[in-house]
Amino acid sequence: MKNYNICFLFFFFFFQIHATTQQRFTVSGHITDAKTGEDIIGATVSIKEKPGIATISNAYGFYSITLPAGKYQIVSQYVGYLTQIQPVDLVQSAKIDISLNELSRELKEVTVTSQRKNENITTTNMGLQRLKVKDINNIPVIFGEKDVLKTIQLLPGIKSAGEGGSGFNVRGGASDQNLILLDEATVYNASHLMGFFSVFNSDAIKDLSVYKGNEPAEYGGRLSSVLDIKMKDGNAKEFGVSGGIGLISSRINVEGPIVKDKGSFIISARRTYADMFLKLSNDSSMHGTKLFFYDINAKANYKINDRNRIYLSGYFGKDVLGYKDIFGIDWGNSTGTIRLNHLFSDRMFSNTSLIFSNYDYRINIDMIEGNKMNIISRIQDNGIKQDFQYFMNEKSTLKFGLNSVYHRIIPGVVTTGESISLKSLSNKNAWENAFYISKEDRMLNNLNLEYGLRLNSFSLLGLGNFYSYDANGNKTDTVSVGTRQFVKTYLNIEPRVSMNYLLDANSSMKFSYARNTQNLHLLSNSTSGSPTDLWIPSSNNVKPEIADQVSLGCYRNFKDDLYEFSAEVYYKNLQNQIDYKDGAELNFNENVESQILFGKGRAYGLELFLKKKYGRFNGWVSYTLSRSELKFDAINNGNYYPAKQDRTHDISIVGIYELNKRWTLSATWVYYTGNAVTFPCGKYEIDGQTMFYYTDRNANRMPAYHRLDLGATWTISDHSSWSFSLYNAYGHDNAYMIDFRDKESDPTRTEAVQTTLFKYIPSVSYNFKF
Repeated sequence: MKNYNICFLFFFFFFQIHATTQQRFTVSGHITDAKTGEDIIGATVSIKEKPGIATISNAYGFYSITLPAGKYQIVSQYVGYLTQIQPVDLVQSAKIDISLNELSRELKEVTVTSQRKNENITTTNMGLQRLKVKDINNIPVIFGEKDVLKTIQLLPGIKSAGEGGSGFNVRGGASDQNLILLDEATVYNASHLMGFFSVFNSDAIKDLSVYKGNEPAEYGGRLSSVLDIKMKDGNAKEFGVSGGIGLISSRINVEGPIVKDKGSFIISARRTYADMFLKLSNDSSMHGTKLFFYDINAKANYKINDRNRIYLSGYFGKDVLGYKDIFGIDWGNSTGTIRLNHLFSDRMFSNTSLIFSNYDYRINIDMIEGNKMNIISRIQDNGIKQDFQYFMNEKSTLKFGLNSVYHRIIPGVVTTGESISLKSLSNKNAWENAFYISKEDRMLNNLNLEYGLRLNSFSLLGLGNFYSYDANGNKTDTVSVGTRQFVKTYLNIEPRVSMNYLLDANSSMKFSYARNTQNLHLLSNSTSGSPTDLWIPSSNNVKPEIADQVSLGCYRNFKDDLYEFSAEVYYKNLQNQIDYKDGAELNFNENVESQILFGKGRAYGLELFLKKKYGRFNGWVSYTLSRSELKFDAINNGNYYPAKQDRTHDISIVGIYELNKRWTLSATWVYYTGNAVTFPCGKYEIDGQTMFYYTDRNANRMPAYHRLDLGATWTISDHSSWSFSLYNAYGHDNAYMIDFRDKESDPTRTEAVQTTLFKYIPSVSYNFKF
């Protein structure tokens, strides 16, 4: 049956549209911001004389529409910009670049989305959330830092991994099941300062999209979601400097033209300075403490000619924690992307990318008599990606391409100060390749269909010894493999299909099915994640994780698209899931695969979303009802049990009110059921030391969490503003951790001690632009 389905999909790929005798021509070009020259992603280009015929500008602002010869009016729209109507007499193919003017402050509607008014109704995308950074600047967050990762946690189906953290879980998936891309490069650890900040400086980001497991075929590699983040291109019209000064960090942003209207650059930098305040402490022991992070974003682009444009972008970030020369740990990401856009014709768009990504950490320990020990770990990617987009006609678009990545994982090396290696775990090398093809069709006036296939190949490569283990973790075999020799190869086919049926102009029903596979796995016993968590590839013991997700949704807009409502249900079946044996040792263990258990899982839920998109008051309400469960033969007697990220209820309420031209007020309130945890069920004593014992895993719950955040933005002029926020405004004691210990007054009894991390955190920052 599986083979028949694949053949059926391939039949559609190569099914050609019926020939027509009427001559047809193509209108194509780029859509940009008239003020800055930045490409506009997701702008709508429609034909006034042909209702229902429209296209959307791609990730580089390119659009293409093929029409019969004739006279038309091209309508270009993007939320927050003035609509532009341009007449065209189509007697031959024409290149028309479109520059849209942003609405003035007097006219501008306060929005929280970058979508056109009814995109949620008309597109095939399910489980997709889009945000534009300038539209979320008023949402209050911890420490006053505008943070895109914390903002997406306010959307349905996307849950915070913990108090104040930037980690997130999507539709019941683990945190490592989210693919995070920054200009196409993978970011393996998106957190600063143990998760309280994300690595994404909002000044450098133009656009982001979150696909909740229903992503198009061009994406792959993770089970739960894809977070695709695009950096700003820089102002191609004039030079400018902007930034902000806050209590925790400061940032600066410089941009301008390389050659006016042909090329531009942008450089953004941010640094915290908690360590500087520690130097002012009266406690001299704090003077040598290191506690800061920094990040730098840089991007440049240049238009070679009308058919070729090149981009160069990079990110560099580092966290540093330490005490004098006694102990220190630093970790960070670096990424780099070189991209070439090329137009083969007015209907064939190509993008070629060379991609680099690196995440590493280093622990420094001062041993006896000044000897130093260093512990180093790294995961590094080098890859190439080729994408094609062919605008076949006004009803069909074809996408296809390939992606090849070489993964190099250094799980751990211990050296002395003289770089003498004391211990080293075997390096892991892998080669991952993917080919995809997808097609979007308007089958009827009210039926849209997008379907595709992704073929994924993952190969574990030598050099080294590779072990096999039985179900009890005992070593059964050892194989020695030479450099770049193949150890194990997995081949997976991932079908994707999404369908949208328009009930009327204001409502639609959608259905989608997607299979995703994952070949890189994060080993962590921590709920929120740690910089020293270990990535491992699929191997002869560890099989690729597989998820099959089915979704069904209804969508409805009200009052001329002023209000948007959606309800989605989903069911996700999970194969080859990973959990750990009781007492598993994951750190610096050559036989770490012997500590792993393999099983299956399921996740299902209901997501409700109501949003008011325009006007002086806007915002949204989201509610998620969900379950995420795992099943392992060796855990809980082989019964299903809650995954640690399982939460039954999750509610977010966001409100933004433009009081006047100077003041904008905002508030968010969140509530969610506590995560699943394992509490002790008894205790015993050994040599006077109390020991706790446990039975069923994740059989308990943390207390429910709720919090109110308040914010206000005071706009002094077009060049400066003040932002104020109050995190946890009513000071609720939310549980960050619960420890169990003997009660001091009666050691025969046990007490639970709750740790609360944050209460009443006020923040203020000054923002400037000139």
